[in-house]
Formats: sequence, C-alpha cells, structure tokens
Amino acid sequence: MTLDAGAADVGQRLDRLIAAASIGLSRSRAKALIEEGRIRSGARTIIDASYRVKPGERFEIIIPAAVDPVPLGQAMPLVIVYEDDYLIVVDKPAGLVVHPAAGNPDRTLVNALIAHCGSSLSGIGGVRRPGIVHRLDKDTSGLMVAAKTDAAHHGLSEAFARHDIDRAYRALVWGVPSPREGRIEGAIGRHPVDRKRMTVRKSGGKSALTHYRVLRASGIAASLVECRLSTGRTHQIRVHMDAIGHPVIGDPVYGRATRNRRDRLPDSARSSVEKFGRQALHAARLGFMHPITGESMAWETAPPLDFATLATNLELL
Repeated sequence: MTLDAGAADVGQRLDRLIAAASIGLSRSRAKALIEEGRIRSGARTIIDASYRVKPGERFEIIIPAAVDPVPLGQAMPLVIVYEDDYLIVVDKPAGLVVHPAAGNPDRTLVNALIAHCGSSLSGIGGVRRPGIVHRLDKDTSGLMVAAKTDAAHHGLSEAFARHDIDRAYRALVWGVPSPREGRIEGAIGRHPVDRKRMTVRKSGGKSALTHYRVLRASGIAASLVECRLSTGRTHQIRVHMDAIGHPVIGDPVYGRATRNRRDRLPDSARSSVEKFGRQALHAARLGFMHPITGESMAWETAPPLDFATLATNLELL
C-alpha cells in the first residue's frame, strides 16, 4: 500500500505518520516494519523510525502476510457478547484458562478465539492471533475483550494502562465488610514465602486500588459485594478482600472455609459452600471507549448458574 504525506505531515516522524493513518497499524508495529526495511520512499528504503517526513513524499508500505499462530486454533463453544472487525467481547466460563502455559498447553480461550476469528485476525505484531490485553483467573467467570487488529490491541492496551476501563465484579465473600462501602488500597506483590500466592506488601509490590460496596448481607455470615477496579493486579480482588478479613468464598488460596465461618452459615448453605469448587467471583461489567471508532461501549452479564445457586442458598439473591 502507499501513503502520501500532506502539507501538515512535513517534519513528522515516519512511525507517527504511519500510525496516524487509518491503515490499522500501531506505532510499535509501524516502527518494527521500518526497522525491518519494509518502508520505501522512491528508490530508497528507510530503516530509521525517527525519519522526518519531507514535502510531497510518497511511502510504499510492504506489510508481510501474518504468520500462522502458535498455539493453533481449536474449535470450542464461546459466548460472544459483541464482535466487530477490530475486537471481540466474550463471557468466559469458569474453568477456562485464558492463555496457554505450563500445565495448560491447549484448550484455552486463545485457542478458541483463533479458531473462531480465523482470517479476521489481521495480525498482532505480524502474528495472526488475538491480542489479549487483560486476563481473568481460570476459575473466575465473566467478560473479557480481545483485539483482532494491531491498532485495536495498541488502543486497548493504552486504555488499560491508563486505568480508563469500567470493570465491575460480583463476589460472594465471608462475613460483612465494615464499612459497607469503601476502598482498599495496598500494593500487591508475591508472598515472600509462598510464591504461588500474592499478598499486600509494605514494599516491593505494585500499587493497587479496589472500590467495594455490599449489595446484600446474609446475617453476619456472608455478603454479596460489588468490586470495581482502579488497577489490574494479579488476584487483586481476591487479595484485597482477604486483606480486610472478608475473602471470597470458595477461594482455594485466600478464602479457606474455617470452622468459625462455616458455623455462621445458614444450615441450608453449608453443603453448597463445601461443594462449590472455585472462587465465587464474576466479572459482571466491562466498558471502554472503542479503540478505533471512539464509541463508548459497555456490557453486563449475569453470574453463571453455580454462582447464582450458591448466592440463593446463602440467601443473597
């Protein structure tokens, strides 16, 4: 493809010019193409991303075909809440890992998205794959967005970095937080002894802020809480709710069902809590400005059946 520089573009960096053009490339991708020698001006190949545009220049941009992804696509059922040419929003079920890793090499959300989106994935950094900009724990259900183009990936990544995303979660927690509405602020980092756990740290962690409010309480035994994130740290809600003494019910790492906690439950709820095999946490709302169109978008989804059943047995629904 070709790109002609206008009068207003003179003196601008070439990577900025390409990123500003509506051709679906982020600045980082434009820089990579330049450094790979894929941008020409006349007979000259430009390899300096900071090259300043000259009057009347025409640039030939050679975009290589996106390579096949690793991992490969695997057809799996998806609950698609929204999809366009640039991004896809799904309601992830509990039990589904987002990205292949040790112990979970396939059958992940990424594998499913590659199979579903197919040729509509234009290539993130030259690879035909979905752009994952945030994650949910394996056993947390709810809304997730993934990018289908390089430009959308860049825009969404910037929005998450600015914390310019509207995210609300529903959680069933032990006890009733007091006050019933507030903020939890505490840096989160690896536990100094148990490296599989995260914890609030006085030093060495990353700043984290969670806003919470109690939606309904079941005596003093349990409550349904809404949590909104101002940051996005690993296990943030799980760690912060545990830090104030009200961990998420069913959480195998932070929410152990002690005898004292079980004794406070209604008789009808004890069996349900014991059988609930995951943390009772659901990403219920997701909103952001569309990275390409600028449209304000938001979605909400109800918790899955196992969460709703537990909440009902806890007399919270």
